[in-house]
Amino acid sequence: MTSKPLIALAMGDPAGISPELTAKLVALDDIRARGRLVVIGDRRIFDQGVRIAGVRPELKAVEQGADVRATAGDALFIDLGHLDPAEVEQGTASLAGGRFALANYRHALELARDGHVDAVCFTPFNKQAMRFARSDYDDEIAFSAEVVGLKTAASEFNVLGELWNARVTSHIPLKDVASKLSSERIQRALKLTDSCMRNAGFARPRIAVAGLNPHAGDGGNFGREEIDVIAPAVAAGQREGIAAEGPFPADTVFLRAKSGVFDAVLTMYHDQGQIAMKLMGFDRGVTMLGGFPFPICTPAHGTAYDIAGQGIASTGASRAAVLLAADMAGRRGG
Repeated sequence: MTSKPLIALAMGDPAGISPELTAKLVALDDIRARGRLVVIGDRRIFDQGVRIAGVRPELKAVEQGADVRATAGDALFIDLGHLDPAEVEQGTASLAGGRFALANYRHALELARDGHVDAVCFTPFNKQAMRFARSDYDDEIAFSAEVVGLKTAASEFNVLGELWNARVTSHIPLKDVASKLSSERIQRALKLTDSCMRNAGFARPRIAVAGLNPHAGDGGNFGREEIDVIAPAVAAGQREGIAAEGPFPADTVFLRAKSGVFDAVLTMYHDQGQIAMKLMGFDRGVTMLGGFPFPICTPAHGTAYDIAGQGIASTGASRAAVLLAADMAGRRGG
């Protein structure tokens, strides 16, 4: 058919901005130029998003189980027919919304797992709705690993243009972070960061490693994690050829990275990096799940219940997510 990568785009939470974002993405010329979309959801929900967004995207319907690679068209739609718009209360997390998003995402992952598409993207989920649908739902990493059958390490990365943020720990209470840190775990995070960034086109990514404590421990005055745990991990990474430096104080390391000294910052916990990245570009940030055999990307923002249905949702981060997935899939294919 075509050399453009095939990207499964799972519709996210139907009560937020996901329907209108999905419709807007399908209508963007630069996305159609870079990849072929396979939208997964309920056509009634999508059409509602089309009306809200005020766009006229062209989509070709395909049956479940059809060979999407052999189907012509820049944008295809797999209609699971599993949610009546009458069941959706705009701006409210619900069991129906969680089931809808989970089913769409599972289908997208299965397509990628089985080699039918080259990458997966999804418009924003609502964690509360996902847990209504599946009480043990933790995050997208655990769910994706289960569906794909991944047995190796995976992690969440935040991407803002050419600047990446990786982290050692993620969705755990702050009080547990220090006890979860080890030199081995930090080394694994460094290796995964280096590998994922090389897959995204960085020849030798320069990775700054943040400290855990204020002023990176101030020589042991505010804690010894930097001395006993983090620094040995950085040294081990350097011996393996990774361009890592640190640990650096977390309150200034992003300034250096933003200025171009580093390509990525490896932080010790979730908000240590998220706050900086979202402050620099909330409407452009991408979340990428690394460690999987195919790219998985989504906008870094949430479902924006407060503006759902108004047609004003920005495509900035969602567009960046699809374009990053297309670029990474294209590199893998090449």
